Amino acid sequence: MASTTENDIAVGQIRSVTYLGMVVNVALSAIKVLIGLAVSSLSLVADGVHSLSDLVTDAAVLLGSHLGARKPDRTHPYGHGRLETFSAVVVALVLSAVGGAMIYQATLSITKNEVAEAHWGVLAASLISILAKEALYRITRRVAVKSHSAALYANAWHHRSDALSSVAVMIGYLLLRFGYHHGDQVAAMAVGLMIVFVGAKIVGDALRELTEGAVDPQTVDGIRAVIDADAGVRQWHRLRTRTVGREVFLDVHILVDPDLNVAAAHEISDRLERTLDETITRPVNLTVHIEPDLPPFRK
Repeated sequence: MASTTENDIAVGQIRSVTYLGMVVNVALSAIKVLIGLAVSSLSLVADGVHSLSDLVTDAAVLLGSHLGARKPDRTHPYGHGRLETFSAVVVALVLSAVGGAMIYQATLSITKNEVAEAHWGVLAASLISILAKEALYRITRRVAVKSHSAALYANAWHHRSDALSSVAVMIGYLLLRFGYHHGDQVAAMAVGLMIVFVGAKIVGDALRELTEGAVDPQTVDGIRAVIDADAGVRQWHRLRTRTVGREVFLDVHILVDPDLNVAAAHEISDRLERTLDETITRPVNLTVHIEPDLPPFRK
């Protein structure tokens, strides 16, 4: 299992990049909402609300990382990693709700035949948002992949959806410039649809983990390679994996020299765990069932 120091470093990185996101979200939200209200741009106001909603998901990530980092106890012997997964679901549900609200407001505006004006402020705010949120997406995703945080990965996509929504706002601006009077509302609807799709994807990934899905194929291949490379393991079978938050839990049956004593066989198990901990880029909890390399036990 990964050391406490490694886990603490990962949690610290998650919190740092999330705090950075909160600062950027507040600034962008203020810019977009104020300009959107000043020039009566529904899509820009909706985009500003989307940025503001990021604060809710940021808070969910911080809470999830704090609770998920708690040590195993009597009531949660496998740790509290699932709390990070639940926080990812919260992020996704907020995303979907915001996207649905955008679609509703844009549809309502079209039925009222409201017409927005193309204002250069909309273009400027959209461009600033695209650059800032795309950069934030890349930074956050890098930390999420390194720390294997589902909640942070979901939040990274929330940043990307904000950048995409600003692209839609820019397209709406251009449609207005070319004489399509409902371009702003159509852009707002496109933003909403993109956000709902992202939310659905995140929920699907979280449900896969909650239903005990196996870890990703790349990690499984790395685990297989480590076991195959151990000279003390003659054969192995029944490898099973699952994830709990950022941790990988796996169990495997290994066949060893039947003449080994218990201490020597146990050393092989410990060596496997140490090697996996050094090789796999996420915390690993290993359970090894040791069997003698005899015909009845071979698969």
